[in-house]
Amino acid sequence: MTPSSPPTCKADLRRTMRSLLKSASFHDEPVAKKITHWISDHPELITIAMYAALPGEIDILELISPGKSWALPRVEGEKLVFHEVRSPDTDLKTGAFGIREPLETLPIIPADKIDAFFCPGLAFDARGGRLGRGRGFYDRLLENARPDALKIGICHPFQLVPDVFAEAHDIRMDGIIC
Repeated sequence: MTPSSPPTCKADLRRTMRSLLKSASFHDEPVAKKITHWISDHPELITIAMYAALPGEIDILELISPGKSWALPRVEGEKLVFHEVRSPDTDLKTGAFGIREPLETLPIIPADKIDAFFCPGLAFDARGGRLGRGRGFYDRLLENARPDALKIGICHPFQLVPDVFAEAHDIRMDGIIC
């Protein structure tokens, strides 16, 4: 693959997107505003799962506020376990893979009690396909989500691509905010 040729498989797309995320500068504020509006348009959602951003991902921790129950994941073995977080300043520590995650003493929120999942990814497509980092954490998690729980991809506009080469086991997003 040359730098100008389009990716032809998941591995190529992962390499391309990782490189773009490392080299670009970002402004999260426009996307964070769209997420805030989306949340206000969905008052029925009580418990929302979010993530602590890796470099290049949209930082959404500032959205934590009273009125909703916020859940963030901890890596435990090969799965994500969500804990209730009320303050990113006091409830998070650096955990596995250098990712900020909730203290293990915080209350656990089972996946089937979560109304919406904000999901990071390297790339997304218009069919709801999501390209993760390759470990399958979110696909395994979302298999256990309620069927009516919304799965929302969060990304920068350049992360929307024509095709993420989704496979049968990949969980599709219900919407994408970028």
